[in-house]
Amino acid sequence: MSVITNIEDLRLIAKRRVPRMFYDYADSGSWTEGTYRANEADFGKILLRQRVAVNMEGRSTETTMVGQKVAMPVAIAPTGLTGMQHADGEILAARAAEKFGVPFTLSTMSICSIEDVAAHTAQPFWFQLYVMRDRDFIERLIDRAKAARCSALMLTLDLQILGQRHKDLKNGLSAPPKPTLANLINLTTKPRWCLGMLGTKRRSFGNIVGHAKGVGDLSSLSAWTAEQFDPALSWADVEWIKKRWGGKLILKGIMDAEDARLAADSGADALIVSNHGGRQLDGAPSSIQALPAIAEAVGSRIEVWMDGGIRSGQDVLKARALGARGTLIGRAFLYGLGAMGELGVTKALEIIHRELDLTMAFCGHTKIDTVDRGILLPGTAP
Repeated sequence: MSVITNIEDLRLIAKRRVPRMFYDYADSGSWTEGTYRANEADFGKILLRQRVAVNMEGRSTETTMVGQKVAMPVAIAPTGLTGMQHADGEILAARAAEKFGVPFTLSTMSICSIEDVAAHTAQPFWFQLYVMRDRDFIERLIDRAKAARCSALMLTLDLQILGQRHKDLKNGLSAPPKPTLANLINLTTKPRWCLGMLGTKRRSFGNIVGHAKGVGDLSSLSAWTAEQFDPALSWADVEWIKKRWGGKLILKGIMDAEDARLAADSGADALIVSNHGGRQLDGAPSSIQALPAIAEAVGSRIEVWMDGGIRSGQDVLKARALGARGTLIGRAFLYGLGAMGELGVTKALEIIHRELDLTMAFCGHTKIDTVDRGILLPGTAP
């Protein structure tokens, strides 16, 4: 593809270059995938008001997220198995984000470890935490994030149990992945990906193997992950983690106004309106549909962000108009990574930034911090 103009172009390239089981892991939802599809589709129902004869000079998309200056109200979301979309994927994405001026969030279930990413970046990044039954492991994981100078901790609240993801089951995606005949045949069609993986030592869950008790290699990883996600996670655990961490805390997975108020009561710095990319509760509303009521429920008590379905700068602008101070992109950057590595992530960020900048101007604004619901056509937004 000689000219890449949007995120969909990157998706098509990634689909050709990434093995099916890992592409499907990133590009799928749970059960019927209705919520997964709605996350993206519901943005299209929101219409913008075009304004004219407004001075469009001196535009700026710069703002802050939890006090950190950002080039635009976008951060890279934590995504598991990022290093399986492209060799050393987390390192490459973190470098691209750093150069662009947006935050990068490393997942607990990453291929590259916290220490790996810290060694290959100059600026602090964020770390996302899953709560496991092994509290000693969690304490050490938090301490490792502190030692790596992570500037914020993102606690995911909506993965106490796993949603049923049909594509992963059919592809045999597990920890470690099952080397089925179909998967092996598919790998032979992805020589670029295979060469990249042969050239790196990072092919496992870097934050877990060698760190969790009884997990010394891939063979022992599957049983550990199957039993470790903690269904008993509660707001008391949030308080314990907040004290242990002692820094900026972001709560991810809020989809209800009542839970949003509890998040604000917890003293966290930000909450993320998120349905886990439609990968947990199928039949839940889209993130953009849930956003306005949550933003209204908490007011200025806590920063409200959102993720889920963002594929363009226009989506970022619409989220901002509906009360999100910041947004996160997951699949959009993964498509870029799978397509072209670090350059692909940079391309994804450039595409979103350009779309955001131009659309903001067409709607009569030159500063992102002045954007509000007034840019939306009445009756088209939730």
